[in-house]
Amino acid sequence: MRAVLAIGRRELQGFFATPVGWLCLTGFSIITGFFFAMMTAEFSIQASKAAYNPYAAEQINLNDWLVLPFFANTAVILLMLCPALSMRLFAEDRKQHSIELLLSSPISSGQIVLGKFLGVMGFVSVMLATTVPLMGMLYWLTTPDTGVLLSSYLSIFLLAASFLSVGMLTSAMTENQIVALVTGFGMLLLLWVLSWADTIAGPGLGDFLAALSMLSHLEQLMKGLLHLNDAVYFLSFVSFFLFATTQRVEAYRWR
Repeated sequence: MRAVLAIGRRELQGFFATPVGWLCLTGFSIITGFFFAMMTAEFSIQASKAAYNPYAAEQINLNDWLVLPFFANTAVILLMLCPALSMRLFAEDRKQHSIELLLSSPISSGQIVLGKFLGVMGFVSVMLATTVPLMGMLYWLTTPDTGVLLSSYLSIFLLAASFLSVGMLTSAMTENQIVALVTGFGMLLLLWVLSWADTIAGPGLGDFLAALSMLSHLEQLMKGLLHLNDAVYFLSFVSFFLFATTQRVEAYRWR
């Protein structure tokens, strides 16, 4: 476990030592802050209008108008940023031939993959932590649903873990970081839009493809409805791609 934590700490420090890490962190903070400001302004306008209409006031809900749309937009931002964060994890080591040092050390391939995964997840946790003050402002101004906020953070965290596990596999398959970025984003985008398959394919095939989509399992979780099948989906998803990445790294050990 000490080796896993050492690799994770090295990867986390590497993000703060490269321009890519700071660009992703700065861009994430600016974009999420902009979305929060715009949504807060729109919510204030709609709430002011609803004050003169008692029937419309019942439909103006903080969770539906601000919290859930904010985290939905955050999920889209992570869809674009996570492949950029994960593209260097193995591709850079292969290009610089530093992966041979890791593979020749008394560390298993699973420990290497898990350490790198913990490192990049630590950086994503820092990114998500920049949104906490924004949510804190809601408690200063109004009374949001704490359960919905916590479930939204949990769903975003699981979603980011899923994104990064796919990105790690594509990074382990090539030495070119750009190829890893494009391939990872393409795979994630496909898994994202599979939820639309139920409107195109037949009832049986459409429901099956929609069940494979991340979006289908994200919506209920963000609303505070924690179902076992959604939790199993994300945990199984991450485990599968980490296992596939481990097998890919293990293949390099025997070359």
